[in-house]
Amino acid sequence: MRIALFCHSLLSDWDHADAHFLRGIAAELDARGHDVLAFEPEDAWSALGLVAAYGPDALREAAAVYPRLRPRRYALSTLDLDAALAGVDVVLVHERSDPELVRRLGEHRARTDRYRLFFHDTHHGLITDPAAIVRRDLSGYDCVLGFGKSVCDLYLSRGLARRAVVWHEAADVRLFRPLPEVEKERDLVWIGNWGDGERTAELHEFLVEPVRALGLRARVHGVRYPDRALSALADAGIEYAGWLPNHRVPDAYARARITVHVPRRPYAAWLPGIPTIRPFEALACGIPLVSAPWTDVERLFSPGRDYLVARTGAEMTEHLRALLSDPEFARGVAEHGRRTVLAHHTCAHRVDTLLDLIDELLLRPCYRLGEAAEDDVERSGPASGVRRCDPGRYRSPVA
Repeated sequence: MRIALFCHSLLSDWDHADAHFLRGIAAELDARGHDVLAFEPEDAWSALGLVAAYGPDALREAAAVYPRLRPRRYALSTLDLDAALAGVDVVLVHERSDPELVRRLGEHRARTDRYRLFFHDTHHGLITDPAAIVRRDLSGYDCVLGFGKSVCDLYLSRGLARRAVVWHEAADVRLFRPLPEVEKERDLVWIGNWGDGERTAELHEFLVEPVRALGLRARVHGVRYPDRALSALADAGIEYAGWLPNHRVPDAYARARITVHVPRRPYAAWLPGIPTIRPFEALACGIPLVSAPWTDVERLFSPGRDYLVARTGAEMTEHLRALLSDPEFARGVAEHGRRTVLAHHTCAHRVDTLLDLIDELLLRPCYRLGEAAEDDVERSGPASGVRRCDPGRYRSPVA
């Protein structure tokens, strides 16, 4: 098939973690022989910020890691959708796309039955900024792909989508894998942005204070760290090493003995079942992980076996101590987590789900607008990342 992907940026992951999964999906589709056309705006703030901070070589480095992904950069004011979508079978539009583009693509799809149109949401905006999502007209879209059941249920219950399917993020295991030849240099590494106030208290409780209490050799990577955050890291003896290109993350994990996951508050408190992409990538790299609280209501993992769960800062300290003092225990946790990712949570699994859904949509089944999802969906397999409706139960409004 020919598949068009509209996103904020594939080339830049500077302050833009959505690029991680989209790169993996695009690379997997390409490896299977599909023609992937990626489109990103020429004024993408992530790419502009990356070049301003690190120069154009940073973009070239990422392009060299994914040599077959060559996004077409466009100006929205001159974008010709008829030409861009000529011969396209599937269009995938990421949530970070400009609302005007989202609207125009929906209107274009409503005028033709030539391709299938998906809206892909990997953000907490439905909870934290619902007006921004409500203003987007998705009536021309065949399906919303949400990165958790809680997100999909919101789209359906609020009447924002005709159908919503759970499509969790996953690891690109071609890139994210153990590197046993790399020597350990530190006890702990954490990779993530400070979080714009969404996890400030949590980072102090589950990262800064445990590292201080144990006297660990620790390094942190990320962007948008305010001065007070940098001071807190320095006071705890934590090295701040700035932004790290995502393709270098496996090496960073390989040089540390353990890592932690500190979810943002909107996911931990209001959108259960969504781990975001970092735990998938860390577990794929075979590093022992301890997570601050989040509720795995969709049974993606086996908490306590794939990773350890710390309900408090004191528990985080004890878990980190246990992993560092018992290499066999740490190895067992890491290997169990990696096996789970390889069995259920790779980009190849998500592409399987996407292709199955595309086939199913040839019959164009859907949910009625506003209908709750829980009674009408089932998993396609254990921890598969997809829920399906009965193809014969509902008819699409456009059928």
